[in-house]
Amino acid sequence: MITKPDKNMVRKRRHARVRKTVHGTEQRPRLNVYRSNKHIYVQLIDDENSKTVASASTKDSELNLTGATSNAEAAKQVGEMIAKRAQDKGYKSVVFDRGGYLYHGRVKALADAAREAGLEF
Repeated sequence: MITKPDKNMVRKRRHARVRKTVHGTEQRPRLNVYRSNKHIYVQLIDDENSKTVASASTKDSELNLTGATSNAEAAKQVGEMIAKRAQDKGYKSVVFDRGGYLYHGRVKALADAAREAGLEF
């Protein structure tokens, strides 16, 4: 019998491979992305001190979403928000961790919006 592996399990393996090389520091934190079916979440993580520096998601009340929270437009707004919060805390440069997701669609929209808002990665 042929069994197809679970998509999330495959993503977690891919994420584990990426995490071997991607490491956030105090000067350059890791920009981690988690994408669910309804929302997208992003965190700035300092792996040396195991602390979350800043976070943003489509669940934030500051975000003015007039529709779906699971589309590329919502991801763009989250990308702009995390860039603003990172710059408020004094971070200009980050390491991008796509969380094992393909760099396409919502993940790409979030990354491009964060770059346009001033983050370097």
